Amino acid sequence: MPLPLYLLALAVFAMGTSEFMLAGLLPGLAADLGVTVGTAGGLTSAFAVGMAVGAPLMAALARSRPGRGSLLGFVLAFAAAHAVGALTASFPVLLVTRVVAALADAGFLAVALTTAAALVPADRKGRAIAVLLSGTTVATVAGVPGGAVLGALFGWRAAFWAVALLCLPAVGLAKGLPAVATSTDRSSTTALRSEIAELRRPRLLRAMVLAALVNAATFGGFTFLAPVVTGRAGLGEPWVPAALVLFGAGSFAGVTAAGRLADRRPGLVLAVGGPLLLVGWPALAVLADAPGALLPLVFLLGALSFAVGGTLITRVLYEAAGAPTLAGAYATASLNLGATAGPLLAAATLGTAAGDLGPFFAGGLLVAAALLVATVRPRVA
Repeated sequence: MPLPLYLLALAVFAMGTSEFMLAGLLPGLAADLGVTVGTAGGLTSAFAVGMAVGAPLMAALARSRPGRGSLLGFVLAFAAAHAVGALTASFPVLLVTRVVAALADAGFLAVALTTAAALVPADRKGRAIAVLLSGTTVATVAGVPGGAVLGALFGWRAAFWAVALLCLPAVGLAKGLPAVATSTDRSSTTALRSEIAELRRPRLLRAMVLAALVNAATFGGFTFLAPVVTGRAGLGEPWVPAALVLFGAGSFAGVTAAGRLADRRPGLVLAVGGPLLLVGWPALAVLADAPGALLPLVFLLGALSFAVGGTLITRVLYEAAGAPTLAGAYATASLNLGATAGPLLAAATLGTAAGDLGPFFAGGLLVAAALLVATVRPRVA
């Protein structure tokens, strides 16, 4: 894999760390800025909405610019948002910086997905996307716990500064990306209207819906894992980061392994991983009170979720070949729609009879819906 691809992954790591680390920083942040923890939680929602809306918007605005210039601009905007956030004493200003950071993140990922696919031969898109998405999985393993440690030792602002500094190596993208990699996604003469019209293609829509459903199950379960670890499983607080690291390590293993199959045998990944996820999420709920089963399942579900989810993101790129400048935006929108809707749907189950296990049963239902959608044979278009 070419070196620029790893620079892209490093930036994705920094952005993934920022997206997920806030949960561990909210109490200190809220106390420092004089707001309630509930109000501070709005920072997470603002980021999620910015990501979901920003992907197609930012990609459309950047389509007439060179790919490497757009990527550099997004990275610098993301870093600047975190620097301003680390300096401010105003919660409204911090909220604005989170929206700006989310828009920059969404734009970067949308362009990076298209650029990563252009950096390699057509039959190696899956491996390239696996390398790129590994930045997100490593963020859950190292970035998020690291941010929590920095927050605990030096305050939440230190974690924001660390994210800004992590972006600096990615400035090398300005010179690291060859011109040929950008001409395919930025210099296309395809009209924006015709690229948007690709969304009418049933095969592309199905791939996007499948990716959104599977990622909704993933992020819904991941978001509400901690209360189950300390509650049903009866483990202490120190086991929460351990469980999150296990999920992240499984995610990295899954996306890496699936990356070698996503191009040539995507059907195998989906045919094996889909049914296992269908069983796995409810199994996590049923076995939640047995730590000896819970922890290995957390690792396994991380691996399966990102193997299947990453493969589906790759399929979106393949199906969106007729939209060279917006393909990454479509993939990013699918991913973030799932990441936004999943936790909301999972939270709605907490008030049911299933209680804190509800998100895992919801994950099973979301995967079941995905498998039903997968059985539909869309007409060729």
